[in-house]
Amino acid sequence: MLGSTHGTLTTDFRARVEACGETPRTAVRSTAAPSAADTVAMDVSGRPLHAEVPDLDRFFRPGSVAVIGASDAEGRPNTGITRQLIAWAERVGARIHPVHPTRPAVFGLACHASVADLPEQVDLAVLLVGDPLPVIEELAEAKVKFAVAFASGFAETGDAGAAAQDRLSAAVRRSGLRLLGPNTNLNAFEEFREDLDGPAIALITQSGHQGRPVYTLQELGIRLSHWAPTGNEADLETSDFISYFAERPEVGAIACYVEGLKDGRSFLLAADRAARAGVPVVAVKVGRTETGARMAASHTGKLTGADTVVDAAMRQFGVIRVDGLDELQDTAALLARARKPLADGVVVYSISGGTGAHFSDLATEAGLSLPTLSRAKQDELHQWIPEYLNVANPVDNGGHPVGDWRGRKIIDAILADPAVGVLICPITGPFPPMSDKLAQDLVDAAEQSDKLVCVIWGSPVGTEEAYRSTLLGSSRVATFRTFGNCITAVRAYLGHHRFTAAYRSPFDDAPRTPSPSYRKAQALMRPGQQLSEHAAKQLLRAYGIRVPREQLVTSAAAAVRAAGLVGYPVVMKASGPQLAHKTELGLVKIGLTSASQIRDAYRELTDIARYENVPLDGILVCQMVERGVEMAVGVTQDDLFGPTVTVGLGGVLVEVLHDAAVRVPPFGEDQARTMLTELRGHALLEGVRGAPPADVDALVEVVLRVQRMALELGGSLSELDINPLMVLPRGQGAVALDALAICR
Repeated sequence: MLGSTHGTLTTDFRARVEACGETPRTAVRSTAAPSAADTVAMDVSGRPLHAEVPDLDRFFRPGSVAVIGASDAEGRPNTGITRQLIAWAERVGARIHPVHPTRPAVFGLACHASVADLPEQVDLAVLLVGDPLPVIEELAEAKVKFAVAFASGFAETGDAGAAAQDRLSAAVRRSGLRLLGPNTNLNAFEEFREDLDGPAIALITQSGHQGRPVYTLQELGIRLSHWAPTGNEADLETSDFISYFAERPEVGAIACYVEGLKDGRSFLLAADRAARAGVPVVAVKVGRTETGARMAASHTGKLTGADTVVDAAMRQFGVIRVDGLDELQDTAALLARARKPLADGVVVYSISGGTGAHFSDLATEAGLSLPTLSRAKQDELHQWIPEYLNVANPVDNGGHPVGDWRGRKIIDAILADPAVGVLICPITGPFPPMSDKLAQDLVDAAEQSDKLVCVIWGSPVGTEEAYRSTLLGSSRVATFRTFGNCITAVRAYLGHHRFTAAYRSPFDDAPRTPSPSYRKAQALMRPGQQLSEHAAKQLLRAYGIRVPREQLVTSAAAAVRAAGLVGYPVVMKASGPQLAHKTELGLVKIGLTSASQIRDAYRELTDIARYENVPLDGILVCQMVERGVEMAVGVTQDDLFGPTVTVGLGGVLVEVLHDAAVRVPPFGEDQARTMLTELRGHALLEGVRGAPPADVDALVEVVLRVQRMALELGGSLSELDINPLMVLPRGQGAVALDALAICR
């Protein structure tokens, strides 16, 4: 701790300053709670519906900066950092104040012994000390707005480090300042080119080195406006910067490298803000594999999260997930600069039939629409292209027309087609002077068109004049080096604009008060226990989800009477709070049609349960429902996002097929329907081999009711599994034949 509230530096602090050096980048776990502003509007689950956007203007453009632990001693790590900060402050027009307990001056600037001795209230403090915790209190006294902590050695080092991180987070919350880091770097203070115009990319990275490819896009003429290296995110996190950048007028796209999300809901609220603003967010999120997730956790000290849920949540809120850093830079660059598409149609134009066919195969497989050009358009193109060449799409010009006046005519004619929104020209290698002329024609046409023109320059050299000067010199042509990156970027570009055009924030319609079903459901919950099938079905019935006619009985005679009331044929099942997989134990009997079968089945089921030592609350005598498509709908709890809703093909093969779609509440009917189209077995719902179409509307209604249940019971429901949910033919509804519910 500091020696006094007046800021006198103790001997311990002086020693920390002198001992401070650069350390390897590691990570910490944060336990920061949402601020009061974030908790004003809540949904029925108690999660925020809005997130405050931090005012980071004074972080990126401070009027004054204090460097705590500044140094100009040769060979000290802090010396290089201090020098860079001085240069950065000069570029942004900030006054810089070195702070060091023993130095009268640093690089000719007057040095102050403590934060309390600063001549003015500073906007930003950069902490070049090994332990930032004691300094936070002094910064709070001085009413500093922002701080950056470079120090590492927190949660990634074990329990002691995690506890230190918790203490730092708590101190920051009490202080009122906002902290970047710890375990961050100097990327926020890089030099950005001021001579570039047009929409910019704002960059967010948890690992500074992973942002280098995007940063170097400036050398290709693509503007970069900000770089936020979030580090361990003890306070400021990726979500804060997404929300801030989404409202910056100069930002055309946000590029992210994410190792672990700090809080799932805050991420979704930030993505929602970007979607409302129409600002694309492109992200690399590590952790797709078990190995990647393990490495990410050790590097960031925070939970990576189940990747299927992360992937679904990103798609749900329009975040474009890519795999490679090369894809990140190419996709973000295209989305930042390209205008809104006028059509979804893509035309491939090449000098080689082989090149056009190859690229078209890849593009079609990726889901791009390559419309066949009209007969009139093909006739027009054949004015300049020999009749024997294909111009339906892809357009093959045979090579020679690109070398003269015909080349530009062809390009203009393609771009004039109202069905065409994107023209892609793959040039697999330079062939001057014809390739030079082709590149110039493409640039000239793009400059006079509102449509997107993409070029793939396949040369591995990349020093050709046509590439370096002609193509890269144009802000209207998107230039790529590989087929794959071009396809990824164009698909993201068209998909982003389709998404934002139809986007309606689910947070606007999220329920804020419990439904009448909630009280009924609460009475059925048994904390820490699994409900019996009978109780689980009562839970479903409370939320308006249809279940078969059934009765719970405790004698063979009662079973016979129940079968008469339910109606033959019937199904008989053992029902108990510890039964999860009844079929494997032989505790299900189907197709029973007589009283004698009922009595025999009752005796057999109770004998098996007694032998297996499974306690029962009775035997269920159920209506038999045979005709329909077996689906599964469920709720699970994700460590990052809370309750999630899953729908997929059901029945006995559910764990074999793994054909399921996931969403994070809240979501609307449109997302529920989209979940169904994502299933590989979606055709079963449409009717196959003479089967009638299933009642998809009823299935969607069940998904939405389960979502409501997940939101309202999220604090007490650990897991729900409706399997099978029999979806009957269209107009006949859906029936939950079995259900499993586990209380938290």
